[in-house]
Amino acid sequence: MTETADELSTPLGQKAERPKRRFRLPFSAMQALAVLLGLFLVAFLSIALFTDNPLGGEPVAQIALRKPAADEKPAAAASGPHAEPAAKAESRPAAAAENKTVTIIDGSSGKRQDVVIGGDAAGKTDTEAVAPAAVMAGIDPRLLEKTRYGMIPVVADGLKPFTVYAAEADRAKAAKMPVVAIVVGGLGVGAAKTVDAIKKLPPAVTLAFTPYGADPTKLAERARAQRHEILLQIPMEPFDYPDNDPGPQTLLTSLPPEQNIDRLYWHLSRFQGYAGIANFMGARFLATDAVMQPIMREAAKRGLGYLDDGSTPRSVASSLAAGQAMPFAKADFAIDAVPTSAEIDRTLIKLETLAKERGLAVGVASALPISIERIAAWIKTLDSRGIMLVPLTTAMLKSKSG
Repeated sequence: MTETADELSTPLGQKAERPKRRFRLPFSAMQALAVLLGLFLVAFLSIALFTDNPLGGEPVAQIALRKPAADEKPAAAASGPHAEPAAKAESRPAAAAENKTVTIIDGSSGKRQDVVIGGDAAGKTDTEAVAPAAVMAGIDPRLLEKTRYGMIPVVADGLKPFTVYAAEADRAKAAKMPVVAIVVGGLGVGAAKTVDAIKKLPPAVTLAFTPYGADPTKLAERARAQRHEILLQIPMEPFDYPDNDPGPQTLLTSLPPEQNIDRLYWHLSRFQGYAGIANFMGARFLATDAVMQPIMREAAKRGLGYLDDGSTPRSVASSLAAGQAMPFAKADFAIDAVPTSAEIDRTLIKLETLAKERGLAVGVASALPISIERIAAWIKTLDSRGIMLVPLTTAMLKSKSG
């Protein structure tokens, strides 16, 4: 038996203690940490690359869905007359619920404003646009026709939207004295300025709404509740289109008549209760007889009046309206073309002078705070000047009779 040196030097009768051997890992602590991190990274990448979960890593909420009992009414029914039927809500494509932002350009001031409109309404295609389904209070259901976009005006039982939705006025008095009609347009885009115009301007001022905005139906209904008559502004192609784009579903000279009519239907369906339509921009479109004629014919067939905002001297709207025996008016002045107090006041005096000379004058303005302020102040002085403020429909009838 082999003995070590320690055993030989150990006293007899005593056992030599063997030194304890330490266990050593084949790698250091830092190397172990690096290996663990590497394994974690490999596992993470494997999950990210090979797991088909687009919401991976996002917070997830789970809700329980239950079928309502047979006698339980859907929640949407509690939202009042503006609620959309459940069957329609369920059948609507998912894309219709999305909101999109479009830039609206004020035709008179050139001011740009980003607004959100619902669903496919922001798209340029005609087949996917979606219009509000709600019907405003005080609307005669006989004067509505159903289209794929929603309800649009129609003549029925000898009634026309122009006469049914015209504001009340003393027309006998208006026939005997100078009258002025004022139309404030560009409403519906920006609820604050729209409500401001509704509240601060007297009922005899006609309000024109664009087809855009988050809830044009609600704002138009509020205007009618305050006894304003309303118009619908139809976006039409300007000369510098598409650099200057009025908005989605603009009527274009490059489109065939049936496609422009289809776009017109989209606009007409945005809300109800208007007595007529007006152009929103559209210098090129208004000057092109071939594309303008079908639009005027369609509007006349549906019992609507037409306001030309006077922005282009080349407009053919007047002659086309006469050919359709259609109520018509053309604006004589853009009241706030220069939006300063002094210039607005000066233009209002011109409007007043023209009314005295001709018996009738029509002015248009945008809903700028300074415009509303100066127009409201000027209207208070009209009685003392022997001039009557009338809704646009009254001015149209006086012009037609005179």
